[in-house]
Amino acid sequence: MTRYLAPLLFGLIGAGILVGLGIWQLQRLDWKESVLAQIESRIAADPEPLPQVVDPEAQRYQPVQLSGEFLPGALRVLVSQKQVGAGYRLISPFRTDEGRVVLLDRGFIPVAQKDLTPGTGPAEVRGNLHWPDDRNSSTPENDEAGNTWFARDIGPMSEALQTEPLLVVARAVTPADPAITPLPVSITGIPNDHLQYALTWFSLAGVWLVMTAHFLWRQRKNGAS
Repeated sequence: MTRYLAPLLFGLIGAGILVGLGIWQLQRLDWKESVLAQIESRIAADPEPLPQVVDPEAQRYQPVQLSGEFLPGALRVLVSQKQVGAGYRLISPFRTDEGRVVLLDRGFIPVAQKDLTPGTGPAEVRGNLHWPDDRNSSTPENDEAGNTWFARDIGPMSEALQTEPLLVVARAVTPADPAITPLPVSITGIPNDHLQYALTWFSLAGVWLVMTAHFLWRQRKNGAS
């Protein structure tokens, strides 16, 4: 009987560790859902004035409402839209009624409209401050000369368009440009895979127990023979 004890303990302890990891992922899921709810609430909150002192952590997703005018010039950021395909985000300089000039992410145009010259002039904009994390280790360097950007790099973009290093992503623009589809900030791009991870750990725990039971059955069978 004692020869079964070690593999039984090994199986139970291993399964317990895997179940513990699954429970931890469920706790992480609760935490992440709470964070996403806070972000969603922040995005939809009442507009606030443009900050005088920039604090990306405190001001991320801050809703703003701007009155002013679009200035000439637009940078194209290569992106892809589900069920639409490749296209570009258009980033233009926007001068507020107070005289500040900021970057304005106007939205999406398809590749076929690459040479579109977006309109200028007076506009009202509702949107959110954002500090995108588009760039990673595999992101190509921007082709500034060819006006093809692969990430919304706020510093270089503000230098190219001579604006403050402050990006507003439009939710709505009045008057609207029918050729440009706003791509407002949302929680859809924020990963939340904790449920899948939890199910994976629980499944592995089940497999571990089945393998342990099979091993003990074979031990018993071999002992009986």
